[in-house]
Amino acid sequence: MQTSGWLQLGLYVIALTAITKPMGLYLMQVLDINGKTWLDPLLRPLERLTFRVMGVDPQKEHNWKQYTWAMLLFSLVSCLFTYAILRLQQILPLNPQGFGPMSEHLAFNTAVSFTTNTNWQSYVGESTLSYLAQMVGLTLPNFTSAATGIAIAAALVRGIARHGAKTLGNFWVDLVRTTYYLLLPICVVFAIFLVSQGMIQNFKPYTKAKLTESFTTQVPKTDDKGQQVMTNIAVMVQAPKLDTKGQPMMTNGVAVVVDVPQLDAKGQPMMTNVVVMVDQKVEEQTIVQGPMASQVAIKMLGTNGGGYANANAAHPFENPTPLSNFLQMLSIFAIGSGLTYYLGRMTKNQAHGWSVWAAMMVLFLAGVLICWYAESAGNPIHHQLGVVVADGNMEGKEVRFGIFNSALFATITTDASCGAVNAMHDSFTALGGLVPIFNIQLGEVVVGGVGAGLYGMLVFVVLAVFIAGLMVGRTPEYLGKKIQSYEVKMAMLSLLVLAISILGFTAWAAVSDWGLAGLNNAGAHGFSEIFYAYSSATGNNGSAFAGLTANTPWYNTTLALAMLIGRFLMIIPIMGMAGSLALKKVSPPSAGTFPVSGFTFVVLLLGTVLLIGALNFLPGLALGPIVEHFLTAQGKLF
Repeated sequence: MQTSGWLQLGLYVIALTAITKPMGLYLMQVLDINGKTWLDPLLRPLERLTFRVMGVDPQKEHNWKQYTWAMLLFSLVSCLFTYAILRLQQILPLNPQGFGPMSEHLAFNTAVSFTTNTNWQSYVGESTLSYLAQMVGLTLPNFTSAATGIAIAAALVRGIARHGAKTLGNFWVDLVRTTYYLLLPICVVFAIFLVSQGMIQNFKPYTKAKLTESFTTQVPKTDDKGQQVMTNIAVMVQAPKLDTKGQPMMTNGVAVVVDVPQLDAKGQPMMTNVVVMVDQKVEEQTIVQGPMASQVAIKMLGTNGGGYANANAAHPFENPTPLSNFLQMLSIFAIGSGLTYYLGRMTKNQAHGWSVWAAMMVLFLAGVLICWYAESAGNPIHHQLGVVVADGNMEGKEVRFGIFNSALFATITTDASCGAVNAMHDSFTALGGLVPIFNIQLGEVVVGGVGAGLYGMLVFVVLAVFIAGLMVGRTPEYLGKKIQSYEVKMAMLSLLVLAISILGFTAWAAVSDWGLAGLNNAGAHGFSEIFYAYSSATGNNGSAFAGLTANTPWYNTTLALAMLIGRFLMIIPIMGMAGSLALKKVSPPSAGTFPVSGFTFVVLLLGTVLLIGALNFLPGLALGPIVEHFLTAQGKLF
């Protein structure tokens, strides 16, 4: 843990703190239909024209049911539009590589992924999608899904701030104004900056470069229909190698292990389906081209995370310089951090907004330090063998960024529902990999996705206030409003939905042939790959333990269902809670009122997040990264 890392972490926190208030103030202007921004002369006519074409009265507000139905209807249309683009890209323009259509299950998974702001990718972007599919099919929902999240957060904050009200704003107004006045202008500036750093933005066909030395690699064998060919083989596990006396053979105090077939209850070898691999001679390299900067800008600012290239932010085109790396990390947190200031302004309790922000920062810093320490310490097996690795665990990391920037990026992207990566989380140490998956399972409330992080954290705020009320023996209040059974039920329902989806789909995949067939690793690490996938999908994150082969009908379908559950079945009860809070009247504070700012509140909120948000997943974490850590310390490999 070098001094340069501490300096960069300090600089990051200072920069984030500095932009939080200006972003919050600008959000106040954007999310108010009568708010005035410096872009009004340019965008007001376009805004009015948009409302006229849509047939929307911007002064007419929605109640919570109308607001929710509008959001669901828009999301459905957006999903169908993206699905059509992906299935028809072979007959649409801007396809210089001549890519064919996505398969039905992959197109369904991808359309749901980008509609829900998840951006899980079961495909290789540069070898699957046309320029039109990247720009229209994916970049467009990057904007609208981010704007939808911000709109839902704004509606919940209005529900908290208003009293005796039946409405929460107008979804179409929030969607349009957020897109026009917030996301588009910042992304234009950010994309131009990224181009200045060396990121590509063009419509040229891919460049082919002749290799000076050819090589042979293995690729999946496909049939006449382009489907991967599968074969049935025995499941292998590692066991100690025995000598002639039946005793384990040892080398430098470590047991020698060999692969042996795993047997079932009848003593027969267990079988599984795997992809057949064939040799392919590679004599040239294809260098990706296309409109990359425009997609990367909204990918980061909108906490979408879907990479133009398969290597995502580790690709030198997607992340050319240390400065681009730093600003991409900063942009992931920028809007989510500003929303906490917006919360304080709207509720006329700025100390409350900063307290929520402080709780987020404590969890963020704890995650960074644990992940950074684990990756700096390196692989325990190397230490047992007497191998000194000065740089720590560099497996799966881009050497331009190193240990600290990889750990920082991994923590930020999973604290937010972003999912962009500049290192492969599957190659992290067991404890280093524990941090990203744990961040997601907290509900990604540590700043979180744009809008989603705030409304997720406010669920925990309601529960924290309820717990505080129980402890002092009085009706709990939140900013003068009594928290009753309905609000608590809605809050708990939104959290239970996440737990049921993550644990249910993981358990199903872990005992099914289709689930085990996609694993790249056995044992605890293989379980972590499955556990991470459904946590990422349900948490609308999109990152992965990339060893999992997820481009199969079963995985694509179940992951898509998990994304839908994690996005919409969480939003519906939250909107119900917002509608209930808006109707309540404000009671004057008394001596027994629990303050929702200050040290005590922050500690209570942190405890609520950790206990309620994390305990559901502790058994799964124990079976995955935690047991992997202890087994690795004993010399076990996966």
